[in-house]
Amino acid sequence: MKPKSKILIIAGSDSSGGAGIQADIKTVTALGSYAMTAVTAVTSQNTTGVNSVIAVPPKEIEKQILFTVKDIKPDAIKIGMLHSENVILSVIKALKIVKTKKIILDPVMVAKGGFKLINDKAIKVLKEQLIRKVHLITPNIPEAEVLTNIKIKNLDGMINAANILLKFGVKNILLKGGHGKTKYMNDVFLNKKELKIFKNKKIKTKNTHGTGCTLSSAIATFFACGKDLNKSCELAIKYVNQSIRSNLNYGKGHGPINHLSSIKIDRKFK
Repeated sequence: MKPKSKILIIAGSDSSGGAGIQADIKTVTALGSYAMTAVTAVTSQNTTGVNSVIAVPPKEIEKQILFTVKDIKPDAIKIGMLHSENVILSVIKALKIVKTKKIILDPVMVAKGGFKLINDKAIKVLKEQLIRKVHLITPNIPEAEVLTNIKIKNLDGMINAANILLKFGVKNILLKGGHGKTKYMNDVFLNKKELKIFKNKKIKTKNTHGTGCTLSSAIATFFACGKDLNKSCELAIKYVNQSIRSNLNYGKGHGPINHLSSIKIDRKFK
């Protein structure tokens, strides 16, 4: 099978394989596309939490991006963990040269276990510069609260936060409702012309490590393959929910989802 599109992933590494670059590569591959990477940080972590984060020098991140796309041009770019001000500025500099329009930003700030993955200066640069240069941002409720400086308690609060982000210059927002306390999960898609609520019943499980990384990579993949942004979000949400339902139950903490849930293996290997 020939890959349908080419995706460049700019994100951190997760040694447990559930989130970060590892989840991104699995997602893009499972959805029939080709993954390329620029690693921003190396983390030591497992399902119970993050042990350490080693930063990749900003210049090296920029080199990874530019040297990769010089040879293979991506159809879309997914951006994940950018832990420092200088890293974000190096990515912005590289994106000006790459000129790929389909860019999805997952503003990763805190790991599932509560470990902070980005410093305050980086949040300021992300908020003031990067978010207006991408096509879509996919914050969860805690991340949207940091970006907007408001508390989000319900669906109306999510819509209000998304509108504030629009005023910051964001083109499209998918505000994820997984942290909400309701029986159903509402994901809010908003731009200047459209508001759509994706409503799905919550799946009772602790094994949701890497869902944000997976969702943003799935959106980037569907978008690169020619679906419009709204449909890309819808299909990506379905893929993530299917992967959660598969419930691998690996590890002692917040386990990973099953990125291979969409694949049927017909060939027998002898």
